[in-house]
Amino acid sequence: MNLTESLLTAFDSLLTNKMRAVLTMLGVIIGVAAVIALLSIGNGVSASIEDQIQAIGSNLITIVTDLGNSGGYQALSMEDVEMLADPFYAPAVKAVAARVQGAQQVLYGGRDTSVTVSGVTANYFDVRNLTLELGDGLTEDDLVTKARVAVLGSNVAQDLFPDDEFPVGKAVKIRGVQYEVIGVLEGKGGTGFTSEDDQVFIPLTTAQSRLYPLRTRSGKRAVDVISAQAQSEELMDQATEQIKAMLREAHNIAYQAEDDFTVLSQTDILEAFDVITGAITLFLGAIAGISLVVGGIGIMNIMLVSVTERTREIGIRKAVGALRRNILTQFLIESLVMSLTGGLLGIVLGVVTSTVIGNLSADLTPIVDMGTVLMASGFAAAVGLIFGIYPAWRAASLRPIEALRYE
Repeated sequence: MNLTESLLTAFDSLLTNKMRAVLTMLGVIIGVAAVIALLSIGNGVSASIEDQIQAIGSNLITIVTDLGNSGGYQALSMEDVEMLADPFYAPAVKAVAARVQGAQQVLYGGRDTSVTVSGVTANYFDVRNLTLELGDGLTEDDLVTKARVAVLGSNVAQDLFPDDEFPVGKAVKIRGVQYEVIGVLEGKGGTGFTSEDDQVFIPLTTAQSRLYPLRTRSGKRAVDVISAQAQSEELMDQATEQIKAMLREAHNIAYQAEDDFTVLSQTDILEAFDVITGAITLFLGAIAGISLVVGGIGIMNIMLVSVTERTREIGIRKAVGALRRNILTQFLIESLVMSLTGGLLGIVLGVVTSTVIGNLSADLTPIVDMGTVLMASGFAAAVGLIFGIYPAWRAASLRPIEALRYE
């Protein structure tokens, strides 16, 4: 029996017991669909995070306190910001901005929302590549006078001012104090801590005096994050080294002692997120892969039943000259056909599921790549082969005389 005849016989066997074949393949269908759907979601999340980080700028450097080495105190201050902004100390640095932040309730009229309220320097929006949709940004005068003014992220503006109500000029309350809305940022997408759409921005000095009075160990007004722009992407490494050298000197850090701050470039942040999302995607794929194993057990069970049902047929084939390898090949092909058919149906179901999930979420676009499809197909084929070996071996091992006697 050649390969074509074996394939035709395998399909004929499936069609003879349609319902049993469908139920057997269901585990493989669900497993492959789950693998494709979950991996495509993981790929989509990873791409979304990468786009958000890249949108900030490829030459951005972020400096934060390393609380483990700073004794639990914030280590960064406005003096650090002013020093890093001086071209004499850090010529590879183009601009420097600072931020303090925390969670606050923001109210307007009868509406309120819990968001991150950030105190920032006047140039923060330029350094972070944020664009105003309405009104104006913060000015140096706002910082000098500790003005009670605010710029809203797009999502915050929609929550507090629905029905196209114009927010600029209105007053929102933060901790019972009114802040005049002077601007609204354009939406950038994303959710949670990754997005400025869900934040409110006020002058840094106002935030330090009214909301976040934290100080460094030496008593200076602390900042949570310093954002620096390198002169160009090519000077990122140079700018990073200059920043580290200046901060170590300013903080009186001894030679070979640990830094009380951490400097991260966009590349570092992307690599960290890639590791995290990669691990999550692998974990989700492993969970989905369990369904494939369950499906494989189902295939092996049905193939064993098929061997029992076709014992007399196997005996007749051997009696007329079929070799052991012919019987082995026949049952392996039937197992593979069943698993690959289930795999193909699972691919279709997985793509449809990914599309539906993408349509339900405006911030997530699942990405089904060819690598994921090929991997899922390979797993399906491997399941059919691995779990079909024992039934095929058992069929090939039947003795012709005993098989012909079987009723």
